[in-house]
Amino acid sequence: MAHFRRVVRGIQLSSRQEKIVKMVKEEGPITGEQIAQALNLTRATLRPDLAILTMTGILDARPRVGYFYRGRIGPPLGELFKEYKVKDFNSVPVVVKDSTSLYDAIVTIFMEDVDTLIVVNEKGFLEGVLSRKDLLKITLGKMDLYKVPVSVMMTRMPNVITVTPEDSIYSAARKLVEHEIDALPVIKPVNDNGKTAFQVVGRLNNTNLVKLLVELSEA
Repeated sequence: MAHFRRVVRGIQLSSRQEKIVKMVKEEGPITGEQIAQALNLTRATLRPDLAILTMTGILDARPRVGYFYRGRIGPPLGELFKEYKVKDFNSVPVVVKDSTSLYDAIVTIFMEDVDTLIVVNEKGFLEGVLSRKDLLKITLGKMDLYKVPVSVMMTRMPNVITVTPEDSIYSAARKLVEHEIDALPVIKPVNDNGKTAFQVVGRLNNTNLVKLLVELSEA
């Protein structure tokens, strides 16, 4: 493509990307907003360039600090994903009991605007999950939504894919991709009368990961 001018260790840089690298090298740390102002561009226009330069390792980004010049090609975002923990980015779980009706589950999932409901038993321990896709299938059938509990349709333990607070964001992201699911319950093992049960302490979904990527890119 005509606008590509230079190759840095196998990475083709456009004229604008070269200017960004030069600016960060001379003035860093510098925020995305400052770079955009200096180039008389909007942050939205600049975002793809900064994402490319960050992911290739030419620049490094730290939230609330700015962009640094690294000058090497590598996987910095991959490294950061392996350093960051699930507990730093998970959300509050949206939980229903296994006796909740399918109708109430549908209302909850839309009122709370979540992709997956986490189902617990009367003690509050993880029993299963129910996704929007599951609920869509249910509404196309002939079940009595007011009478049938979520326990009938949920994915049950031990078939639920989970993570712990100490797992890396990278490992959590791999589970979301490999299993093609929208959310992961974040759990802590506890002792329940001599048996291992799982307390739900959070949830991690695709939105959490996108927010992290945006924060790293915008710095």
